[in-house]
Amino acid sequence: MGGDSKYLGLLYVSPYIIGLVLFTAFPFIASFYLSFTDYDLLSAPEWVGLDNYEKLFTRDRTFDRSLKVTLTYVAITVPFKLAFALFIAVVLNYRLRGINLFRTAYYVPSILGGSIAIAVLWRFIFANTGLVNMILTGLGFEPVNWFGDPQNALFTITLLRVWQFGSAMVIFLAALQSVDKTLYEAASIDGAGPWQIFRHITLPLITPVIFFNLIMQTVQAFQEFNGPYIITQGGPLKSTYLLPLYIYDEAFKSFDMGYASAIAWILFAIIMTLTLIAFWSSKKWVYYAGDKRS
Repeated sequence: MGGDSKYLGLLYVSPYIIGLVLFTAFPFIASFYLSFTDYDLLSAPEWVGLDNYEKLFTRDRTFDRSLKVTLTYVAITVPFKLAFALFIAVVLNYRLRGINLFRTAYYVPSILGGSIAIAVLWRFIFANTGLVNMILTGLGFEPVNWFGDPQNALFTITLLRVWQFGSAMVIFLAALQSVDKTLYEAASIDGAGPWQIFRHITLPLITPVIFFNLIMQTVQAFQEFNGPYIITQGGPLKSTYLLPLYIYDEAFKSFDMGYASAIAWILFAIIMTLTLIAFWSSKKWVYYAGDKRS
């Protein structure tokens, strides 16, 4: 009976295992091999050793520019998105009339934010004759060239990512609601103000959730593709040319899958390195229940 249950369990999880092997594990391993080859998708891969990586680090100015844009995008997007999501979560944590409606409304952009339709809508909103410039003109300001000016284009793309704060907000909200209310009551009796309570009670107790959101949002930001591709196609002057766009162009426009795989593995190494640094630093600022720290 026990043996039958084991095989029955394997049968139930087999669709997930098959999907994991075919669509995740195999492409992951194959891309590592292809990063050492010259592969144009039509003929057999030709082994070239470290040539792709040597070209990346010594001769590819486009990679240097794309890497700089990607790091800037992540450095701006992640902190602002987490801060805004936490702020909205704190506001929505209060018991107010109709609060569930507001919580739903703030979460909707995250449901729709990754879709192509929303990216197209964002492009029209910030177009030269779009809604934002119409409002600016109505207030007496000069219209702004949001997508044509390299200084504004990355900011506009970043704003789209920050606007999709709903998933992080929901996680923060759940963490805030799990904080023991008696701690707030005790702090209030001792004369602590709202800011002192938030700083010394709320923030330390939700640091595990802050850490989780930090990791997830960083990984997602490094993989951003839809918004920049649909709205600006990486322009102007490659000011929004993130590494995922560069990987796509090399793989499916230049048909250089080997070189694209090398870029993808460099991106993976960057994400992995930053994740390990985050885990190392978490020992100094993340507090879990039961921790005994001096």
